[in-house]
Amino acid sequence: MIPEKLLQEVKSWISDDPDPKTKAQLEDWLKQGAVNELSACFQGFLEFGTAGLRGPLGPGPSRMNRSVVSKTAYGLTRFMANSGLKSIVIGRDARYGSEDFTKDTAEIMSGAGFEVFVLPRALPTPVLAYAVRKLGCDVGVMVTASHNPPQDNGYKVYLGGTVNGIRYDGSQIISPTDSEISREIAAAPSLNAVKRGSDWTVLSDEIVNEYISATARLGNAPLDLKVVYTAMHGVGTETLVKVFERAGFTPPILVKEQAQPDPDFPTVAFPNPEEPGAIDLSLELAQEVKADLVIANDPDADRCAAAINEGGWRMLRGDEVGALLGEYLAQTSKDREGVLANSIVSSSILKKIAKSHGLPFVETLTGFKYLAKVENLRFGYEEALGYAVDSNSVNDKDGISAALVLVQLAADLKREARTIADFLSEIWKKYGFHGTRQISVRTKSISDIDKVMGKLRNELPSTLAEFKISKVDDLERPTDGLPPTNGVRIWLDDKYRVIVRPSGTEPKIKCYIEVVTSQANEATTILDSLEREFRTLMAVN
Repeated sequence: MIPEKLLQEVKSWISDDPDPKTKAQLEDWLKQGAVNELSACFQGFLEFGTAGLRGPLGPGPSRMNRSVVSKTAYGLTRFMANSGLKSIVIGRDARYGSEDFTKDTAEIMSGAGFEVFVLPRALPTPVLAYAVRKLGCDVGVMVTASHNPPQDNGYKVYLGGTVNGIRYDGSQIISPTDSEISREIAAAPSLNAVKRGSDWTVLSDEIVNEYISATARLGNAPLDLKVVYTAMHGVGTETLVKVFERAGFTPPILVKEQAQPDPDFPTVAFPNPEEPGAIDLSLELAQEVKADLVIANDPDADRCAAAINEGGWRMLRGDEVGALLGEYLAQTSKDREGVLANSIVSSSILKKIAKSHGLPFVETLTGFKYLAKVENLRFGYEEALGYAVDSNSVNDKDGISAALVLVQLAADLKREARTIADFLSEIWKKYGFHGTRQISVRTKSISDIDKVMGKLRNELPSTLAEFKISKVDDLERPTDGLPPTNGVRIWLDDKYRVIVRPSGTEPKIKCYIEVVTSQANEATTILDSLEREFRTLMAVN
């Protein structure tokens, strides 16, 4: 039997639901007495934070659906009104629900009297970030779940200019803006009372072409290269191909099975280049065509992965790509004023690159929402495949511009009969080998995360893998000027660094290990032993 409190909550939600499909699903569950299904979808309103919304599609307040998105859009209208903001541009990817969520947002924004622009079709997230600044809009919304599983969708919020004393300039929201919007969402009235309009502008391809032109300028010396490319069933192919063409490069060789948008993501378990097996088709094609380089975007094309041939094809770690782009952009920088920056969990090598080239360096909390707040950013990166190589155009991570700069690097090296593998070896020789490894442990609940984090804060042994634990920093009480965040930083023998933190977008605990040595083999041995230790420590009992 369905508990009375839950029954009334479900009935109230049904009466307010604008979507006949989710309405019908809830009504069927009521008839069936499906307590487990209803309880799972009514565990509170889907949390709105600095990453916006993200979660599985389905009915009820704990899932992504038209009701949740409409209430979120209404809350955003109230925040905009309170902050004196007047215009918004909305973009979307090609996932299930994205088109409906875009329309709901446009209708509610129009009904509230704002100037509303909508991108012409499913496009990469960087195009939305570019449009916020190019159009001079106060707000941007991107409907996307990025690299999450197929059953998910999400909702990212960007702000233009300076809002409430924070310089956003076309970047994603940070605290306390997320809390302010969240409070307005919680106070939303019945959706039946929310006014909807139909007055908005669907943008032409001109805005897309302007992004393509701006990005193509990063490729200034094209060469005939064989580049294998996968969009991972996302929206990157069309835009990236046009950028390559405009820059004068040979069209990339597409992984045909993954080239067109497909919300089912049929060839991958997870549509994330970091996940095991995700770029196997790309590596097979690269071997077949004797490619110079492999490039992969995630489904909304704001992240970029690369693979190289070192006697066999392998995908580069995010920190390796960060080192390659950092050294290359520092070498080719025309001035000495641009800032290099990375997130706290990324490799320490970028700081050394900045010092070597006389460039300022900044470290931020994890996430491009923080990196984008660094003024005069020449290059910023986070190890999770996010890179900003042209913050004047896109003040966010951009997998398409990063791809073009990587291809330009490969072209420059090929002219000198060198490869990216050679360039990477030169970087290690100059700065020391920086071995990094990431461990992710999926959890079922917040209590699991709290349990593991508590163990790491309070129950660590004195040694791990024969290395002495020399220092433990609780990042909720930082001493280096960074804002507090849920995480711990552990130093072993005063030289090996490990950071553990919960993911901001998925039910995961993430561990980042960095070992700096003179030889790669030595680093690998140490990384292997530390990985074993931390997998045990992070295990959810």
